Amino acid sequence: MLKRILILAAVAAAFMTFFALDLGQYLDFDYLQDRRHDLEGLVAANPFLMMAGFFLVYVTVVALSIPGAAVMTLAAGFLFGLLWGTALVSVASTLGATLAFLIARFLFRDAVQQRYGDRLRALNRGIEREGAFYLFALRLVPIFPFFVINIAMALTPIKALTFLVVSWAGMLPGTLVYVNAGTQLARIENPGDILSPVLIASFVLLGLFPLIAKRLLDFFKRRRAFKGWKKPKKFDRNLVVIGAGSGGLVAALIAATVKSKVSLIERDRMGGDCLNTGCVPSKALIRSATFKAQVDKADKLGFREASVDFDFNDVMARVQRVIKTIEPHDSPERFESLGVDVIQGEGRVISPWEVEVNGRRLTTRNIIISTGSAPLVPPIPGLDQVDYLTTDTIWNLKKKPERLVVLGGGPIGCELSQSFARLGSKVTQVEMTDQLLGREDRDVANFTREVLERDGVEVLLDHKATAFEPLPGGGFRMTVEVGGETRTIEGDELLVAVGRRAVTEGLGLDALGVKKLPDGRLETDEYLRTSVPNIFGCGDVVGPYQFTHAASHQAWHAAVNALFGWAKRFRVDYRFLPWATYTDPQVARLGLNERDARDRGVDYELTTYDFSGLDRAVADESNEGFIKVLTPPGKDRVLGVTIVGPQAGELISQFTIAMKNGIGLNKLLSTIYPYPTLGEANKFAAGNWKKANAPQGVLAWMEKFFAWQR
Repeated sequence: MLKRILILAAVAAAFMTFFALDLGQYLDFDYLQDRRHDLEGLVAANPFLMMAGFFLVYVTVVALSIPGAAVMTLAAGFLFGLLWGTALVSVASTLGATLAFLIARFLFRDAVQQRYGDRLRALNRGIEREGAFYLFALRLVPIFPFFVINIAMALTPIKALTFLVVSWAGMLPGTLVYVNAGTQLARIENPGDILSPVLIASFVLLGLFPLIAKRLLDFFKRRRAFKGWKKPKKFDRNLVVIGAGSGGLVAALIAATVKSKVSLIERDRMGGDCLNTGCVPSKALIRSATFKAQVDKADKLGFREASVDFDFNDVMARVQRVIKTIEPHDSPERFESLGVDVIQGEGRVISPWEVEVNGRRLTTRNIIISTGSAPLVPPIPGLDQVDYLTTDTIWNLKKKPERLVVLGGGPIGCELSQSFARLGSKVTQVEMTDQLLGREDRDVANFTREVLERDGVEVLLDHKATAFEPLPGGGFRMTVEVGGETRTIEGDELLVAVGRRAVTEGLGLDALGVKKLPDGRLETDEYLRTSVPNIFGCGDVVGPYQFTHAASHQAWHAAVNALFGWAKRFRVDYRFLPWATYTDPQVARLGLNERDARDRGVDYELTTYDFSGLDRAVADESNEGFIKVLTPPGKDRVLGVTIVGPQAGELISQFTIAMKNGIGLNKLLSTIYPYPTLGEANKFAAGNWKKANAPQGVLAWMEKFFAWQR
């Protein structure tokens, strides 16, 4: 600890001395230009002494992260020439950067890793695998200032020797360009010299260097990824998409729309999880269950008596009818008519440019993997002995389960628990953590739990399933651990809804070296490229959000980057991605919630609005829920919104537009809404923010002014 304090004090003293004595004036380019002839004379008289002095000052400036290294690099060019200037700066900058690296590592790394180790785990793994390449890329294309790179890399596990060698190699091209520019500046004696072709060329090179370096970096990265594979001389297709879920359908449609030749391969049913086993069937079931719940509360709507007679099989038949009605939107016939070559079969990638399907070998410039996800089944003893249901198979039920146990407290588990309870099943929902909807704030989760329990769901939190066994007369028994003790739960049907896993089996990606994350998802960059740069991913197979609209959003980026990335690439942006859980009332999210803000250390002001005071919600007997808006303290810019209430999934869209376009709460408040509507809730939330941020001093003076007028 004492050594750290002493080193920190020494660095602080050096900084204070630098600014107190205004030493920065000597690292100003105008100053060096004015004194150029004097400096050149000193170099001519004592070349080695001047080189040594320059070297030491340069190392000190870089080691202490003092502004001025760029000016000194130019100065090296006009003082020592291209060869000696490049040699001096190359070694001095590397040595200085390494000293800054070591100082920052000694002072801060242990503390940062101890405090933020969990959040930095993925970064640490990436640095351990490809730290040298990441560092080389940052040095070659200076996205961030070099002193930031020195400090940031010091906090990671990269080795000091690797840092030194890679930094030298990565900075050398840029050093050469800057020193060369400095040699040309030395030739400026009069205004006419500015138009010198050599000088103009030097500064054009200086401006183009980042672009050239980036292209070179991409070239070397592609060469490394494609090493050992023979590229075809010509291609059958521009794009092959494997997987016809929501992501694959959108990607193929975009490719066909711009008149490229695209093949879409699907081994099962078009539409993927969303159409066949996810969004569409679940929302159809939710609608039927909601109608039943509305009939059950007919007395609140002024009716003395109301009832509904139904057969569960008819409800499930309606679910299938809804799927069949929407199915043509995703059918092979429709996509063929739009210009997509649809192939039914098992696609397998056999090289970066070849896909095999049904014994055929397709050559293509680019490939998009959109194979989606499948239900995750945890390895719990005895579970394989139970005839359990998943979100893929529950739609085959013909008979209503009398006792349904739902394993999992996420959005799917909550939606289906409530729906089956409303349709008359005795539902027990088991969640191993201490709250439902783990991504949401505690008050949102508690509200949802109360709603489910009111509808008859028995919610068991902190209950960890440890074993299953089938019962002789049918059904099963589940053993759970709670508070250090065990208990058993029996049921007729078990729904496993603990999450989903990416589907990558049988695609041939491992043989190509396509990298995966620890949870099995494909590892992609901000352009959705995998480690093989002409193979892209989108949807659940990539994540991190397993939503249909997230897959569609990614599909646009994957398709456009695959087809036009040689000219312009687009980073995928999730900042304005909303999502909703379709319980009743619904839960909708956008941006930060309170939990996220606290975890990220973001200061925020919380504004709330309660649906109990909304006229339309009162008239509809649905005035439960609230809106939570996060803004920077004292400002109306929206950081995030959570809506719990009627039609929350619809209401969140207005905030999505607002955040996307930089519209603050003041403008939402000044917008005219029809009365009475649920949308007014958003305006009233903005109004609550305005009340909390009213200028009290101005209002006090206005009160005095109006009193004077009276």
